[in-house]
Amino acid sequence: MTKVELSINPVMRGFRQVGFFTGISRILGLIRDILFALVLGAGAASDAFLVALKLPNLFRRITAEGALTNVFLPAYETVAANKNEKSALQLVTEVQVLLVLSLSFLVIVFELLMPYIIPLLAPGFKATADRLETAILLARITMPYLVMISLVALWSALLNTHRIFWPGAAAPILLNLALIVGAGGVFFSAGQLTDKTLLSLTLPLAVSVVIAGFLQLLFLKIILVKHQLMPSWRWRGISDASKKMWRSFVPAAFSAGSVQINIFVDMILASTLPIGAISWLYYGDRITQLPLGIIGIALGTALLPHLSRLHAKGERQEMAKSLSNSLYLGGFFALPATAALLVLSPIIISGIFGYGAFDSTDVGATASALIAYGIGLPAFVAQKLFQSVFYASNRPAIILRISLATVAVNIILSVILMQYFGHIGLALGTSIAIWLGVFCQAILLFKDQYLSAKSFPKLLPIILSCILMAVILKLLNIWLTTIFQTDIYIVIILVIAGLCVYFGMARIAGFWPSGLLKTV
Repeated sequence: MTKVELSINPVMRGFRQVGFFTGISRILGLIRDILFALVLGAGAASDAFLVALKLPNLFRRITAEGALTNVFLPAYETVAANKNEKSALQLVTEVQVLLVLSLSFLVIVFELLMPYIIPLLAPGFKATADRLETAILLARITMPYLVMISLVALWSALLNTHRIFWPGAAAPILLNLALIVGAGGVFFSAGQLTDKTLLSLTLPLAVSVVIAGFLQLLFLKIILVKHQLMPSWRWRGISDASKKMWRSFVPAAFSAGSVQINIFVDMILASTLPIGAISWLYYGDRITQLPLGIIGIALGTALLPHLSRLHAKGERQEMAKSLSNSLYLGGFFALPATAALLVLSPIIISGIFGYGAFDSTDVGATASALIAYGIGLPAFVAQKLFQSVFYASNRPAIILRISLATVAVNIILSVILMQYFGHIGLALGTSIAIWLGVFCQAILLFKDQYLSAKSFPKLLPIILSCILMAVILKLLNIWLTTIFQTDIYIVIILVIAGLCVYFGMARIAGFWPSGLLKTV
């Protein structure tokens, strides 16, 4: 079999940059979550903090990382291609001024209404007053993070348009480091506390979130100044390009919001289940986010500015070629990660989180959630790639319609499946809904000739190798459990073995993506 050639040098370069720093960030995030599990377990304290953190994250993904970034990149590329770089930077000024003003107003409103908002987000908290009161206070502390991280996301998008991908990917490292310090402080001080209230266990973590926001802003500003890309704050009114971008923002915001609605539906329904359900879903999702961030988000981040530039130049065939090659690259990493999660979820959760306050019940419940989320991992990756085409071609309304359909499906499935499978049904409903959305997007891309049936046969050797790898890992896991009593050692050995087996087969069979290991 001949080696598969991938002519996606601009995307590959961005993928390597984003993937490398995102990988570091996700590993630190995993360490952070291990500390969370060790200190907070999967009980009331963990539930309260995670609900409080969800609120700014929801609007961050809607206003910045989701909708705004997706419509800003094509608009910036168009202005830069048709006019000049100075006009494009003025667009950034207009966007950031409106962004900060509108989000600051939103934060003030939420600060005042937080006692009414948290019970809506987690109605099950009403049964435990201390959990509800703690979540309200923590949410008030973390809410200003929304303004800071949204501005960070805009500045990261600006750097991405100039093919400077690594700062935006590296910025989350600061958040994880801050939370690790906060969790470490809780860990070392908890033994000295005479009354381990929920607030005393979670307050340092909430403060760490705000500190991280300031650090990320400072870091991105230094990079922008260095590259002479720092936008001014001088308001000159709204240009035609800005008006067009904000019109596209509305459907894009609803599309990004629909994804977050799916997450919040799970959280709201999980709050009505036994205490710990929210945390089980969180920890299961965090493991899924590790490969998703390194693969899907990194690849989508690199692909969007490339497709936007191609669309601005009218190079439709090159867009289709880049999507096909990116889909192959995504499958090369996402499919083996999915196979490993499905066959090794119990030992993964036990080895990573099964310590301290995180008991065997939490391990089993989280492992089941991980399997349900893992089923949707390839769809999450494909979704990031498919959406890049629609955003690059200025068609966010299509994503909106598909997203609303997936929200409806997710709500219906979640309500039904939780009756039979509890929190597992919530995770499974999310995965099924994502697959439905990807299927609809694929049909449209086939119709518009951005996607070809020839893209999928190339995935066959990857799929066969994943099946063989999964069988080997399952058998190896059974054998290792008879030798080691500490699960983390087994996890480390299995990860190394899986990488060696899969990448070895990729080299031998010839489906290793070319250019993957070339220097940037």
